[in-house]
Amino acid sequence: MDSTLTQPINLKCGLVLKNRLVKAAMAECMADNGGLPSVKHNNVYREWGNGGWGMIITGTTPSTTISTLANTYSIGNVQVDSMYLGDARDITVDPGRETELLEKWSIWAKASTANGTPTIMQINHPGRQSPLGAGSRGFCAQNIAPSAVPLDLGSGLVARFASSCIFGTPREMTPQDIERVMKRFVDCSRLALKAGFKGVEIHAAHGYLLAQFLSSKANRRTDKYGGLAEGRARIVVEIIEAIRRALPADFCVGIKVNSADHQSQEALSDFVVQLKMIVEAGVDFVEISGGSYEDPKMMQASTQMQKEKPSGTNAREAFFLEFASAIRHEFPAVPLMVTGGFRTRDGMARAIENNACDMVGLGRPAVLEPSLPRSIILNNEVSDEMAHVMTNPVPMPWFIKMAGVKSAGSGAETVS
Repeated sequence: MDSTLTQPINLKCGLVLKNRLVKAAMAECMADNGGLPSVKHNNVYREWGNGGWGMIITGTTPSTTISTLANTYSIGNVQVDSMYLGDARDITVDPGRETELLEKWSIWAKASTANGTPTIMQINHPGRQSPLGAGSRGFCAQNIAPSAVPLDLGSGLVARFASSCIFGTPREMTPQDIERVMKRFVDCSRLALKAGFKGVEIHAAHGYLLAQFLSSKANRRTDKYGGLAEGRARIVVEIIEAIRRALPADFCVGIKVNSADHQSQEALSDFVVQLKMIVEAGVDFVEISGGSYEDPKMMQASTQMQKEKPSGTNAREAFFLEFASAIRHEFPAVPLMVTGGFRTRDGMARAIENNACDMVGLGRPAVLEPSLPRSIILNNEVSDEMAHVMTNPVPMPWFIKMAGVKSAGSGAETVS
């Protein structure tokens, strides 16, 4: 077995990963009715904690469904504000229940770190992707976004209904709203540290609130939080800087960013400017992913790959690897994690050997085989030919395809 994947990596904050395999974020949507971790959370994270992973990232991805053998977990989020949830079963932060929250989070953190595996919490705000009624804001209250730009889910009848009646037109955030959101990210990070987590990953991908600010399509503000690329990145930069001021230097801060919004040269150029600001603000690693409710490339990878049939291990193994390679060229010193499409030991090792990334994120494979690193990928007794995990596509119902909803492919086959 190649030793590339077993090499440790040291992050700037001092956190050491014993290998290059990371359990990527998947919001398992198993929270109790109060938005707190449940016994199910503790059980599944204990399995991952004993699985030999270099690092575990707690969950969130776009709203979808992961099916495994006899179980189905609906995807949700770890949200910084209980007023705005992506799903009614999201884990969330309620300042009025801090004592209870810390007790539950501490059990959760202990379960995942019992075997010495560092675990960081992915934190998020859905923005305009918070459905009506999801959160404590009231059923008819609007969600919020950088600008009053509704989701474009497609031209079909169901898509138009979902856009207008389920998500609605968001309310443009006031300066006070922005201050509240930034404070919530800091407070959530502080509580994560108290509970025993080693850091946080800020979710700025998949069309959620911070991705909305970064996007010129969703962010049409004319104040300091909008306009050119630098202005659109300001809220993300200020959140990172605020976390750095409030927490110890050895607290890990990562960020998850999107590739789907940066397909044109102009968009990519803007993103390079934004990522430079984000890196300088003090992140320890960058995770590359992609897809959103409006442009769910992450959920449509299976069909795309079958049509294009790309050659080369990198293209076969990771849907976003080409984009990540471009980012690596611009930021060679930043630890880079790529989540998407990895299924074989050989493909994972080649991605790192080719300097396309430093860490490999695995989502669905981690659900199918919680001990994937220990039992298969890093197991010397398993040959390279057998060191892989299979994920079968979930057929999409014909009526969903006909509905005209852009994100109808959610969950049919992700590339995580």
